[in-house]
Amino acid sequence: MPNPYREIFKAPGAKGFAAAAFFARLPIAMAPIGIVAMLSQAYGEYWLAGAVSATFALTNAVVAPQISRAVDRIGQAKVLAPATIISVAAFLVLLAATNQRWPTWTLFASAFFAAAMPSIPAMVRARWTEIFRDRPELNTAFAFESAADELVYIAGASLSVGLSVSLFPEAGMLVSTLLLAFGSIAFILQRSTEPKIRPMEHGAQGSAIRQRPVQIITFVLIFIGATFATAEVSTVAITKALGHPDTASLVIGVYAAGSFIVGLIVGALNLTMPLQRQLAIAVSVIALTTLPLLMVTTVPMLALAIFVSGVAISPTFITAFGLIERRVPEAMLTEGVTWVMTGIGIGMALGSFVTGWVVDTFGAHNGFWVSVAAGTISLVTVLLGQRALGGERSRMPAVPQPAE
Repeated sequence: MPNPYREIFKAPGAKGFAAAAFFARLPIAMAPIGIVAMLSQAYGEYWLAGAVSATFALTNAVVAPQISRAVDRIGQAKVLAPATIISVAAFLVLLAATNQRWPTWTLFASAFFAAAMPSIPAMVRARWTEIFRDRPELNTAFAFESAADELVYIAGASLSVGLSVSLFPEAGMLVSTLLLAFGSIAFILQRSTEPKIRPMEHGAQGSAIRQRPVQIITFVLIFIGATFATAEVSTVAITKALGHPDTASLVIGVYAAGSFIVGLIVGALNLTMPLQRQLAIAVSVIALTTLPLLMVTTVPMLALAIFVSGVAISPTFITAFGLIERRVPEAMLTEGVTWVMTGIGIGMALGSFVTGWVVDTFGAHNGFWVSVAAGTISLVTVLLGQRALGGERSRMPAVPQPAE
């Protein structure tokens, strides 16, 4: 039986843009938790770290879809280059402000402008779509990207925290900024696979967020993102309380082990169950596996509970983006994917802030109650949205072009 993942990488340029995109999007995971790790060590206050991280992520949640909409209309290279320059410059200011203890407002201001960081996962999915549009290989490509996203969120967070704890507070954010700069350059320079600008369709002139499936999936992934952030912040706090702060990156890293493997397996299978039901099952697993996190008392127990709670992450991503591809008009695909990705970012920002406050107020072990609440809300939302998530994307005729 041929390997479906090997087949998709036979397409010209696929290996190059996929590799560049992997490194360019690591900052999506590294930056929010990296800001928390950097500022909590430098200033000793989780609330400040969470607030600055939230400023970055929430602003990015608003700006990134607008960047993606411009990409759909102008092209990737023309939009990604200036957006990346602004983001990299702002991150460098944030690093300097932290290291030199500049006034607190400079932390928030630099985080605000750093939010110009574009959604690389949306850009790379647009390239896969350009290559495999209306072909079965597109589902395999999306499954690969979902597994890669999960690995980025978990491995990136682990790398960011590990560097900051092991070397110096700014180390994680410094590496994140360099990856954003050089990864984006490598991605932008690959012009042969850049998607063509497609004509708009009737019904596609507004924002993708007006589409009901986009609203539901984005809302669900806000709370899935909150479970990520809660696990990360609580792990840093608990391992520190237990006297083993150096194990934080290892514990966070075990998220990736089971989930990455399960995600690749699911992506290679030709499952016939409707995607909305697959999403409901995956989110149910995430919600149920938040409960053991409340009972951890040692680092090994924490690592095991974190491992179990991460198993369904990749399947959740795979089904969520599969639903977006099927239910959103083609002219809105990049923006639709971006809204879902920024939903994860919003959840991580809010999760970091709320969990930081809970940890500061009630103790390290109580932070996981945020995961329980977030998992429950995401599950209820998926169950209530089953009917709206069902069906296929409507094919709408292109807007007639005026005669020359």
